[in-house]
Amino acid sequence: MTIVIDSLLGGAERATGATAIIDVFRAFTTTAVMLANGAARVIMVGAIEDALTLRARGIARLCVGESHGLKPDAFDFGNSPFAVSSARVLGETIALRTSAGTRGIVAARHASSLYATALVTASATARACRADGTETISLIPMGKEGISRTDEDELCALHVRNILEGRPGDPAAVRGVILACGEVARFNDAAPPHSYPEDLAIALDIDRFDFAVQVRAEDGLLVARKRTVQ
Repeated sequence: MTIVIDSLLGGAERATGATAIIDVFRAFTTTAVMLANGAARVIMVGAIEDALTLRARGIARLCVGESHGLKPDAFDFGNSPFAVSSARVLGETIALRTSAGTRGIVAARHASSLYATALVTASATARACRADGTETISLIPMGKEGISRTDEDELCALHVRNILEGRPGDPAAVRGVILACGEVARFNDAAPPHSYPEDLAIALDIDRFDFAVQVRAEDGLLVARKRTVQ
């Protein structure tokens, strides 16, 4: 097994094998929360217009996400795990668009299997990638808007790599380093509907969920659902 850590949109485009696209703050934390709360599926799209079209056609009921960190005016929710944690999503289909995470999913065309990954699903994602039995596992931290690296995504990739290589990792150390990093400051100034201070605590709750978020092509759409591997 070869583990490759690449980064950003270019890394997503180069990824092969079982591929974890990583977006901790906050796209794939938000996705995991929605699925944990009973959403039937989350459709990943690269553009705001694609999400709105899915809602207009009745394929998705809700549009969730952001552009440059801000909730688009026509969306139902921003990219906030705290906001969607109280939303009524049971059985619903949701369209998700973000500036880094979902664009990475769309770009990962060469992956043999694909996971939308955050710290809340770190161990479950490692189990799922290992179970796929591919020669290569690609870990792709998406960073800020897919063009500049961020510590939380890079550290998540290292944490997942440790688990894949049979080490337990150190969740407390991962959280501590991230809390000392620059990206955390924006949560202190967070304001609805774009983000909430509570988003940070959820995003850093490592292994909050026991499922991976697997993305597969279904009828031409990139659809995320829960996958549990023991």
